[in-house]
Amino acid sequence: MSAEFAVVRSGRPAGAEERAAILAAPGFGQHFTDHMAAATWTAEGGWEGHKVGPLEPYQLHPSAAVLHYAQEIFEGLKAYRHDDGSVWLFRPEVNARRFARSARRLALPVLPEDDFVTSVATLVEVDEPWVPAPEGEESLYLRPFMFASEAFLGVRPASRVEYAVIASPAGPYFESGVTGVTLWVTSTYTRAAEGGTGAAKCGGNYAGSLAAQREAAEHGCDQVLYLDSAGKGNLEESGTMNLLLITSDGRLVTPELGTILEGVTRDTLLALAGEHGLTPVERSVSIGELRAGVTDGTFVEVFAAGTAAVVTPITGFKGEGGGGEGYEFTVGDGSPGRKTVELREHVLDIQYGRAQDTHGWLHRVC
Repeated sequence: MSAEFAVVRSGRPAGAEERAAILAAPGFGQHFTDHMAAATWTAEGGWEGHKVGPLEPYQLHPSAAVLHYAQEIFEGLKAYRHDDGSVWLFRPEVNARRFARSARRLALPVLPEDDFVTSVATLVEVDEPWVPAPEGEESLYLRPFMFASEAFLGVRPASRVEYAVIASPAGPYFESGVTGVTLWVTSTYTRAAEGGTGAAKCGGNYAGSLAAQREAAEHGCDQVLYLDSAGKGNLEESGTMNLLLITSDGRLVTPELGTILEGVTRDTLLALAGEHGLTPVERSVSIGELRAGVTDGTFVEVFAAGTAAVVTPITGFKGEGGGGEGYEFTVGDGSPGRKTVELREHVLDIQYGRAQDTHGWLHRVC
């Protein structure tokens, strides 16, 4: 049984006109709703103080453990308004389970999965006016997170931890239509190693990606593609998204789990593959196999998957070979693939209630 998140409403919520102006052009991660969910864990008392209250800043001691030892995790999911005005979450229990796995890897206390879902749902219900109308791909982005707040200097798990959920209205990821991106295959940086934190959703992984993203931009690419740290040349992730490939004989291939993040969208696409005539396959794919497969027509479509964009078509790659020589190749005719677009639309149709939810993935909030 989940804990109840008591509601304390803000005395200074945004007015209807201010909110409407924000929802008309929300961008991503720029504006926030009136409330936040929160709870605190201590070694002595466990989880307590569950509430949804006004959005407010944290006051941290300069020695707070998160500032020095990066003991922190987070999640990302969305709330969707359907045509009838109802509001739904998409597979929040999967995010809850991943949040728990990340907590264990970072030596943080595990928030019960039911409490995770309840905190998110209660916040969405309280801030329901902030959920955009479904004119395109607008949604309410939700950011649950947990961090070590104990004031001390020393490398050990903290004995005081904060949990919270904040919400931010989000506009369409592709405002002018779905377009393809080009990836830079970095030979300088790796994302994770066996036994590391690659499978956890923690801030350190993202901080470490910034230099690689900058390198990609310097080579005229939209995002980076990581290879494995063991030097085998195997594909791992595309920036902050999972990588998937479609073959000419109808396979949907994606790198196996281990050092990559177990994406909710990735899992969703693998489950939907059969409905699109595709057989899901989780296996290693080397950069050499990718280059050869794109050239001979074995790999006909490539895309990345994640919560923010759902599916991002990948139409080209650039990189440097072992001898320092550069290479560049285009996937298909350089435009988003047909199956890629179909899969993207299928996921969105389920999320926005336009297609039947045969898997029971939707969770109604209000």
